[in-house]
Amino acid sequence: MMRNEEKASNANMITVQQECCVYPARPSDQKYCDLTTFDLPYVTFYYNQKIILYPSPPQGFASAVESLKKSLSEALVHFYPLAGRLCLDDDGILKVHCNDAGVDFIEASSEDVGLGTLMDCDSSSEIMQHLVPYVDTFNVDGFFLPMIGVQVTKLRDGVAIGIALNHLIMDGYSTWHFIKSWADLCRGSSVIYLPPSHDRAMARNTKVKLNLNPPTGGSNANGNKTENPPLKGKTFHFSKETMEEIKSRANKNREGKPFSSFQSLGAHLWQAVTRARKLAPEDITVFTLFIECRARVSPPLPKNYFGNAIQGIYGVTSVGHLLSNDLSLAANLLQQVIDSHGANAIKQKNEEWEKNPKLYGFSDAGINCVAVGSSPRFEVYENDFGWGRPVRVRSGCNNKCDGMVYLYPGQAGGGSVDVEVTLLPHIMDVLESDAELHLTN
Repeated sequence: MMRNEEKASNANMITVQQECCVYPARPSDQKYCDLTTFDLPYVTFYYNQKIILYPSPPQGFASAVESLKKSLSEALVHFYPLAGRLCLDDDGILKVHCNDAGVDFIEASSEDVGLGTLMDCDSSSEIMQHLVPYVDTFNVDGFFLPMIGVQVTKLRDGVAIGIALNHLIMDGYSTWHFIKSWADLCRGSSVIYLPPSHDRAMARNTKVKLNLNPPTGGSNANGNKTENPPLKGKTFHFSKETMEEIKSRANKNREGKPFSSFQSLGAHLWQAVTRARKLAPEDITVFTLFIECRARVSPPLPKNYFGNAIQGIYGVTSVGHLLSNDLSLAANLLQQVIDSHGANAIKQKNEEWEKNPKLYGFSDAGINCVAVGSSPRFEVYENDFGWGRPVRVRSGCNNKCDGMVYLYPGQAGGGSVDVEVTLLPHIMDVLESDAELHLTN
């Protein structure tokens, strides 16, 4: 673990070499992209951030950067809303103006920072914050900022590609749809594997006017930024064998529908984090999951639907009930809330929000929460830009709160999972030493 002064020192060693704007290779023939009930609640979230670590490109850094720029320009033709800006139409409805205004592209370097430093360091550390654009930047700032920003950093022994993405316009599924398409084009493909559909009316066609004052420019111009308490991030690696053991424990003596790997892992993490918090038995704890809705709505959305198609669902119980029972109790709670969230529940949730629009914040995840984003089903390690698979995929510091969890497939594959957990520092210290979490008890 790096000392704080070492983190700051390494951060200062990252130097921006060049900044430019990358435009679509061809102009868009669409003027606007609507934002739906699935999109709008996230206007007060921050830009999502992904940091993808790669070995050094054999063709050299400069050549790799030129390929990244050229292929990004081609990708923006297909994903044209990403080159636009937020706007309000004549009726005051928030949407994306597809004006081909381009995206920010930053080149940086640090000969003193290596992959080993970045593989598992705290995502809130200074060094990580210097690898990706738009730190502490709200989605609503997309009125004057691009929908995405890219930073490519030359490291001592590799390359970091940091991507900030406006959550108003895409969820995790669409994020990796875009990144994989960009990578395929960079690798020399003349077509993308799954051309995106930008027909938002397929998901929801109800116009909702928000009480929103557009920012006028400058970072965090919406003025809603609040100071959050210090947080500590840690990545826990669960091997294929560990995942199988967790699932086996959850399903021990199970007679009904088996618990999935996700439900078993979610239950395991919920119990572990709750133990670490040392709460009273009568306290309430919440497990929050942003569930993928594409296959759950009626009719189902096509796989190439580009946008947000997620909703928050919640498992709720008392701390005493959660911790006095075995893993199957928590897994059963998660299975019930997941299985019950079908097309009717999704429609009802959308209709309720449309009647009383609410912009989400961290507090909406619930009290004493464990909130899960991303998914180990996303094939994040298949994004080869032309010089090999990633060696690690990380989240940036944005959209982190006490109890936030991001799940990624392990780099080794085979069912392994990397779990990025963010907690208050004193709670993380307890979690790190929890033998039950690591199955070493």
